[in-house]
Amino acid sequence: MLFGSKKSRQRLWIVFFVTPGLLIVFVFILMPLFMSLYNCFFEWEKFTRGKFIFLDNFAALFDGSYYSLKFLNAIQNNIKWFIMTMLIQNVIGLFFGYMLSRRITGSEFFKRTFFIPVLFSITAVGFLWGLFLKPNGLVNSFLTLIGQEQLKHAWLGDGKIATFTIILVNIWRWTGFPTLVFMSAVDAIEQENIEAAYIDGASEPRIFFQIVLPLIIPAITTITVLTVIGSLNVFEQVYVMAGVDGQPNYATDTITTLFYRTAFGTYDSSNPVIGIGSAMAVVIYLLTFSASMISILGLRQKETEL
Repeated sequence: MLFGSKKSRQRLWIVFFVTPGLLIVFVFILMPLFMSLYNCFFEWEKFTRGKFIFLDNFAALFDGSYYSLKFLNAIQNNIKWFIMTMLIQNVIGLFFGYMLSRRITGSEFFKRTFFIPVLFSITAVGFLWGLFLKPNGLVNSFLTLIGQEQLKHAWLGDGKIATFTIILVNIWRWTGFPTLVFMSAVDAIEQENIEAAYIDGASEPRIFFQIVLPLIIPAITTITVLTVIGSLNVFEQVYVMAGVDGQPNYATDTITTLFYRTAFGTYDSSNPVIGIGSAMAVVIYLLTFSASMISILGLRQKETEL
């Protein structure tokens, strides 16, 4: 029989469909990771690999030197991204998701409205909001129109608020995603549990915190892990709205924009610093993996079955 038994043919089909995906993962994820890990142990002169220096490139990220100060500053900004996204975007998404699952008036309209910004291109969102937030842009013009000129700012030019401004724009764009995830999770709960709680006289807040919230922990875990990954790998929004040099005065810098400048030799140095750039790439991967695993393991213990 051609190609052997039925099981053999099934295995061949599995290999046929799985192999392209595995090749993509290997070429675009695993191979760059291993190359970065290898390159970070060497001294580099532009694109020429030099002598073996073991962990010196990693030490340069934490020894108080130039790259250390920039790297720690960038990590602080990434932490701001994570905290604000969790406290604002995901909490709002949880609230809206729960309310929409209650089938409030106009829920179908609001579902589509909340999700529309998610469909927009990051480049388009960043470019348009960059125009809106200029000193003579739409936001400051609106504040003047309503008589609140004292609130006008150079939103992207003030180092104290620039990174928070970009984070809020990103939150505006992405809030619809956790909204739909949480709405779907609440919809999946067996209504008998909620109806029984109503019959027993439980209030809406009590039902939410004691019944709904424990049962949607898997959805919360998913959103938390995605938030961790997104906050540590944010690049496009910052690049479009503030540029890759972290202006003003590195206030908007993230570990990915710093990596880009270091590895490709822009602004800070006209030459690429591949060794330190590779070390940054490895640290970014380790931070993302570790934070994601901690989130998964920590929240999995909270999962509850009624």
